[in-house]
Amino acid sequence: MLEKEVAILLNEQINKELYSAYLYLDFSNFYKEEGLDGYANWYYIQAQEERDHAMLFLHYMQNNGEKVTLEAIEKPNIELKDLVDPLKAGLEHEQYVTSLINNLYTAAAKANDYRTMQFLDWFVKEQGEEEENADTNLKRYERFGADLKALYDLDKELEARVYSAPSLVL
Repeated sequence: MLEKEVAILLNEQINKELYSAYLYLDFSNFYKEEGLDGYANWYYIQAQEERDHAMLFLHYMQNNGEKVTLEAIEKPNIELKDLVDPLKAGLEHEQYVTSLINNLYTAAAKANDYRTMQFLDWFVKEQGEEEENADTNLKRYERFGADLKALYDLDKELEARVYSAPSLVL
């Protein structure tokens, strides 16, 4: 059994990860409607990753004898007007998720829950990569997005991204 506060935070993280998937699907839909299939693909894959992150947390809780409570997933409420809006919101969201993982890690450390800390190590590394990718995509768009040929090239590059499921062993 996990310490109560750690279990609560892990359960909340499942729902936060599912919200992230909804958010990124919303971004993907926005770009698809704008005719930017590469950006749509990038966020579609992000949504798949977030869904899998939720499943990793869910399985971890189940494997530790904890009850999982799924809550309603909030509708994304970010207004997307300009092509850069999802990129800015995506970076901010990844920074927020990093803060959630850090809070979880702090709670696990406080409870001397070394197994959960080890489980979270992968997510700490993953969040570093997520923030770096979001920051890179934003910077590249801000630098080159006004040039339609460069935007086309960026979009084609993002269209080539393929999904690979996380290799975290529970």
